Amino acid sequence: MKKRALTATLLLSVSLSLCAFDLPKGWIIAGDEAKSYEMGLDKGAGPKGSNAATIQSKEKGIKGFGTLMQQALPDKYRGKRVKMSAYLKSSGVSEWAGLWFRVDGNSGGGILGFDNMEKRAVKGTTDWQRYEIVLDVPEDATNLAYGALLSGPGKIWFDDISFEVVTLNVASTNMLK
Repeated sequence: MKKRALTATLLLSVSLSLCAFDLPKGWIIAGDEAKSYEMGLDKGAGPKGSNAATIQSKEKGIKGFGTLMQQALPDKYRGKRVKMSAYLKSSGVSEWAGLWFRVDGNSGGGILGFDNMEKRAVKGTTDWQRYEIVLDVPEDATNLAYGALLSGPGKIWFDDISFEVVTLNVASTNMLK
């Protein structure tokens, strides 16, 4: 009897570890309901068979969001307009999901630019698509924060985040203006 219980426990542990995701290197789990989401790296799930980051709800009635994020110094982007883009795919997203990008200033400056795609949110089930956010990075910027978020139940994957300087002819998506 003890041997069966030990075997069942061992099989359950192995099964759970196979289902768990590794956290992508350098990424941070955050959000007001981060504990309600499983986040990490989904091997081979990317648009070209590469690995993709993923956020998946663990519960049905989530009232909040989870995000995988990174932060970087803005040094090479100060005084420029910057486009962040990435591929995103969704499954069963009942509320909304999207990429997000924030430009922070010093303690007195607060948030200088922000877009989380809420006004053009990803919902339901979608195939891989490239999305963009465009923000100005003022000279007094001190930090760039970015990632993808899921609000409510569902699952998203994202891959290939990139940044490029664009001309002022490219419209800003700043939600603060």
